Amino acid sequence: MRIKEVIVVEGKDDTVKIKLAVDADTIETNGSAINQRTLEQIKHAKEKRGVIIFTDPDYPGERIRHIIDQAVPGCKHAFLTKDNARAKHPKNNSLGIEHASVEAIQRALADVYEVADIQQTDITKEDLIRHQLIGGAGASQKRERLGELLQIGHTNGKQLLKRLTVFQISKAQFEAAIEELEQEDIHG
Repeated sequence: MRIKEVIVVEGKDDTVKIKLAVDADTIETNGSAINQRTLEQIKHAKEKRGVIIFTDPDYPGERIRHIIDQAVPGCKHAFLTKDNARAKHPKNNSLGIEHASVEAIQRALADVYEVADIQQTDITKEDLIRHQLIGGAGASQKRERLGELLQIGHTNGKQLLKRLTVFQISKAQFEAAIEELEQEDIHG
């Protein structure tokens, strides 16, 4: 599969793994030490070919995603779940794109989100409270699983409504994911 856009990753190991999964060019941020020169390179790539931000599903990865998104609005986003990004060796509990399977990377890049002009969502904070996604025991785990089901990444309680809005998740998509989450809880 050939990817037209330039994929922004954190490091060299991510680039190696991406190139095993797809035919694509990458820009490496060198972790959270992203500098102005790299941001300018990303901005240029976005203007010429488009950009997909594909960072690790952890705090530093989300921080890098946020920095790029603020400096270069309009990038596309791809997400891996923590399970798909976890190292497969029992003694190594690190998380990263470099640990994901080729298939997981291909799926994540096939389900890229494009952030269009942000429109209001019909999902409310009350919906999040009602479904125990904020402010309760187990809320973090529910948000994490919801992020996997909707492929929008894991968020904290404050970010969830914004992320649902930014990625234009409809109330129907949200409710279907909640239903699946509740079914898993019943059967799990």
